[in-house]
Amino acid sequence: MDRPDILCIGAVLWDIIGRSPRAMALGADVPGRITRLPGGVAFNIAMTLARLGLRPAALAVIGQDPEGEELLAACRVLGIGMEQVYRSADLPTDRYMAIEGANGLIAAVADAHSLEAAGARILQPLADGTLGSADAPWEGPVCLDGNLTPDLLREIAASPLFARASLRVAPASPGKAERLLALLGHPSAVLYVNLEEASLLCREDFADAGAAALGLTARGAARALVTDGGRMAAEATGPDVITLVPPRVLVARVTGAGDTFMAAHIVAQARGAGRAQSLAAAVRAAATYVSGEHPE
Repeated sequence: MDRPDILCIGAVLWDIIGRSPRAMALGADVPGRITRLPGGVAFNIAMTLARLGLRPAALAVIGQDPEGEELLAACRVLGIGMEQVYRSADLPTDRYMAIEGANGLIAAVADAHSLEAAGARILQPLADGTLGSADAPWEGPVCLDGNLTPDLLREIAASPLFARASLRVAPASPGKAERLLALLGHPSAVLYVNLEEASLLCREDFADAGAAALGLTARGAARALVTDGGRMAAEATGPDVITLVPPRVLVARVTGAGDTFMAAHIVAQARGAGRAQSLAAAVRAAATYVSGEHPE
């Protein structure tokens, strides 16, 4: 693969998703469908970037097990550069399992222990001259996944390997949102979070996405984009905020919607769109994805 347009650093794993068209509550036992597809925050972002015309490459860990070989092949078919992925002989390929109903995500378990154990080893191509070095760091956008450990995120925030990078940051889940605190104050950090995650990062309840986006920039984010399901989405740069309400759609899936929003926003900006146009493109892509279609 030629030099990529953008790097996606974090989880590339198997998603095992159980979906039912019925609303579900704790303890529900209902008919539905169970699928296994490539997933993970870094993968979801890279997949959408590739579909929308960019050339992403992943920095992740994938085991040398049969599941890892299958996953590598599936990612390559989708146009994701996998040449620099760290292949571990002693760490299994990670997995994520979720249950979704008509009323949204019911529960999920992320088994990203191999990514956490690999740590900074996944960054080696940025240090050994393959993609960059301390003297000639990578220049361009980098998507960071909240599945990375707090220690590694702190290392990235201070590392000369990322001195010229434009950091685009997404938490893996509300439970991992506070890991992103290490990146608040980084001059290029753009945060993509939902309303709950913004509240956790700021330790404050916000009335809506607009207030949350402003709260994040006030606390050091260079830019913040906040979503709230089918309600208002917002983008804040410094003290200036713009908002947009997504179109109403029937919900067919939710896992990966935030990653699709982020990727579509990055692509719109790469094509020269302004702030309002980029937010609109991201909102539209996420709504299309949630409806069960692929964003274009």
